[in-house]
Amino acid sequence: MYDALHHIQQRIALAAQQSGRDASQIRLIGVSKTHPATTVATAFTAGLTDFGENRVQEAEEKITTLSAQRTQLTWHLIGHLQRNKAKKAVQLFDYIHSVDSLELAQAINRHSQELGLPPRKMLLQCNVSGEESKEGITAQGWQQDAQRCQAILTLAQQIGALPGVVICGLMTVAPYSENPDEVREVFRSLRLLRDQIAAIIPQHPCTELSMGMSGDMEVAIAEGATMIRIGRALFGERSYPPQGQYGDSGL
Repeated sequence: MYDALHHIQQRIALAAQQSGRDASQIRLIGVSKTHPATTVATAFTAGLTDFGENRVQEAEEKITTLSAQRTQLTWHLIGHLQRNKAKKAVQLFDYIHSVDSLELAQAINRHSQELGLPPRKMLLQCNVSGEESKEGITAQGWQQDAQRCQAILTLAQQIGALPGVVICGLMTVAPYSENPDEVREVFRSLRLLRDQIAAIIPQHPCTELSMGMSGDMEVAIAEGATMIRIGRALFGERSYPPQGQYGDSGL
């Protein structure tokens, strides 16, 4: 674990240096989905403090097990979130990366206020590539499509008006490619969209760009990524639980 973490940190530092950026601006999120709490604890001992989970129920078990370290850990929900899981999600996670509709944002807002919690930190997930298998706000070709661009900006303003949420930035999942440079335009497009949205919701710290994984992190960093999501390169191959253990909703 120490060697894997050190190797990823070195890659981040080198990519930041080559891009004229400060590596401290880039947060490494260990994607710990399907791995047990003991693995998370080992990674924390090695120096990792940010962890990404896809499923609310699975994350709840780990967060509960590691409750003694709760104030030292930052938990990110990076998987698709259904509205009926929003109440639990706002109680568990520090960041929700996968907000892709006004209705979901409204549910998060309502629960955070009912529970007396501070405004919840969220990222707007955007499907920039247009892949049907990807979740997110439809954002393919937004720069050439004025109507689509306006729809995204209007949605951001509507979510930004909710008192129980804080829009911290945008998230995307790029297509897999053997050549990372082929997805550069996806990352660049997300950065430019972030800039457009940030300009119209100045009351929100819309600075984060959650993008890039082990195969394309250098390109993502060059295009402005502030959050890198790394799974297998840190934790090894995943061991998936039996079907239905955490429900069939992907949460």
